[in-house]
Formats: sequence, C-alpha cells, structure tokens
Amino acid sequence: MPESNFVDYVKIYCRSGKGGRGSTHMHRAKYMPKGGPDGGDGGRGGNIILRGNRNYWTLLHLKYQRHVLAGHGESGSKNRSFGKDGEDKVIEVPCGTVAYNAETGEYLCDVTEHGQEVILLKGGRGGLGNWHFRTATRQAPRFAQPGEPMQEMTVILELKLLADVGLVGFPNAGKSTLLSTVSAAKPKIANYPFTTLEPNLGIVSYREGKSFVMADIPGIIEGASQGKGLGLRFLRHIERNSLLLFMVPADADDIAREYDILLNELKTFNPEMLDKQRVLAITKCDMLDQELMDEIEPTLPTGIPHVFISSVSGLGIDVLKDILWTELNKESNKIEGHIESIAHRSKDMSHLAEELREEGADEDLSVEYVDEDDIEDLEDFEYEEDWDEEEENDKEQQ
Repeated sequence: MPESNFVDYVKIYCRSGKGGRGSTHMHRAKYMPKGGPDGGDGGRGGNIILRGNRNYWTLLHLKYQRHVLAGHGESGSKNRSFGKDGEDKVIEVPCGTVAYNAETGEYLCDVTEHGQEVILLKGGRGGLGNWHFRTATRQAPRFAQPGEPMQEMTVILELKLLADVGLVGFPNAGKSTLLSTVSAAKPKIANYPFTTLEPNLGIVSYREGKSFVMADIPGIIEGASQGKGLGLRFLRHIERNSLLLFMVPADADDIAREYDILLNELKTFNPEMLDKQRVLAITKCDMLDQELMDEIEPTLPTGIPHVFISSVSGLGIDVLKDILWTELNKESNKIEGHIESIAHRSKDMSHLAEELREEGADEDLSVEYVDEDDIEDLEDFEYEEDWDEEEENDKEQQ
C-alpha cells in the first residue's frame, strides 16, 4: 500500500518512571547532636498518559515517535525534603483511539472525548524516608524505602473514526461523490475500484446552521471480514458511526442481494453493528425516470428507510439529509450512547501482525534499560536493613 497521510495503527514502546529512593539522612547540628532521622521521601515516577485531542484525526504524528519514556522520580534529601516527581509524558491522540497490549492483544483503554485523559502506565511510588520509621524503641532508623519500579509495555494504538454517518458500499457505489456533494471534503474520485484508500470526513450542513459528520469508508467487498480487499483495515471505523448509510447503485443486478452481502460482512466482523440504525440510498439515479423507480421499489429490502439519489443532478439529496437528520436525532440512536455501549474485544494477534507489517510497524521496539539501582528496586518495597541501635549508641558515647 502506498505511503499515506492517514495512519490508524501505530506500535509504541512505553515506559513509566520509577519512584525515587527515600533518604536515610540523620540530622546533625552543633546545638542538636542527636537530631534523629531527617530523610525525605522520594518523588514518584512519571506516568504515561493518553489525552484526546479533537485537532488530530490520524495517528500520523506518532508514526515516528516509537519510544515514549517518562521521567524517574528523584531521591529524597535532608531536612525531610521530598524528591522531585518524574515528568509525565502525555501522548496526544485523536478522539476514538483504542489502546491494546501488543504482546497479548488485550484491550487496555479507550479515548473518545476531547481533553479526556487516561493513565496508560502508572509511575512508581516514591520510597519513604527514614523519618517515617522512627518509633519509641527505634529513634534513629538508618534505613528507608527504595522507590517502586517502573512499568513498561509495547502498546498498539488503533484509531476508530468518530462520525455520525458512515457510508457503506461496494467500490464505485458513489460514496466519495456523495461526500464531495454534501460537504466541502475533496476525496479522490475516479472510475475504478478502490479509488478511496483511506477514510475521509466531511461536515454536512443542514437547515438553520445545523450539521453532522459523514465518513466515507473505503469500499467493502464480499469476504472483507476475512481480510479480502482492504478487509479489516477499515471495517473497524464503521464501529464508531452512529448511523450507517448503505449505498447501492441503481444499475446493480440485484440491489437487495448487494445490501444483504454488505450487511453480512458487518455482522461477521462485529455482530453489534446490526444494532445500528440503517438507511439505504439507491445511487446514480440521474438516468432513471419515475416509472423505473416505481418498478425497483418493490424489490428493495423492507424495514429500513430508502431514498433514490443522484450526486450529479442533486436528485433526492435534500430528502436524504432530512432522513439522516431524523434518524440521528432519535433518542435510541445518539452517538454518545453508542460510544459507551461499544464492547471492545481483545485483538486477534494474527490479523494484527499482518496489518502492522503493512504499516511497517512490526519491528521490535523494546529497549533494555539498565540502572545501578535496578537490582535493589526489584526487592520488596518495604525493604529494611538490620541495625543495632544499642551498638550505635555505644559508638557515639565513645
């Protein structure tokens, strides 16, 4: 597949920061020879955070940022001074981004709203200084806690476009032409299959300044749910659409059969798509007269609204907008409710590996981090050192 400005898959290595060590400092001053423990706590490690940003509509800006490393917390110091917290790393993603564990395919989190923040990896907690461990019988503890270790993971970020209306149809059904007619979007239009290789979004103006978002999804063919054609690469974007506009050209041999094939591919990919409201548009009707339309109408699928349209002549476009607006504003069909009800399944890693190879994102991104304190940090967080207080007091008296 040629280089594209639309990227909906990225593989990133993420590592949170480890917590800083607590201090074992003992206070010493001329006027206070036995000041006791005075060590401060270590700072927490930095978090890896996903943040939704409506100004992005693709993951292209992350394609070459393959390692995201948060800062480590600093160690505590004397005078009960806390160590500085590690720097958080924020990954800005478009709304509709889903994160998966790249090794297991496990679903991690979902970002659907502008400004929404999700902690992907939590930084390690800073260790407590020795001041916290003083007791009546142990007044000068010479130990402190190490910081909690960092977390690391290779994650897959997958984009599922957010749109009110998704266009579903075979190649050359007129989806891109319709989008260019009803919005300011300029998708590529040509008379050959798979002209559209990436989704296009357009804002459709309606009456009284109202509008809704329409997504032109690349054409689906029979067997797409098993990976044929553009396959699974773009089917997932339809999961986010509130309403599906099926588009079948008027010159099709059997309009009802083509509609059933498209519906079956969606059902095979994700059965929950059958719960979405559907509208059928018969396209390329500029050469049809009313008599031919009346003959075709009895053969159309029952139970869904339909309309005859022509993006070239403008036939039925206003009627289509009215139907779409009415369906979108039904109480049972609001996009917010559908976003919340999406059940994210774990990824099939065999399909995922194939798509990542196509994106050139299948290389090993793991890095080996070595630090002189790593061995100690792997020990128990409540680590203590043995120390004989009476022996130390005897040394001070001498």
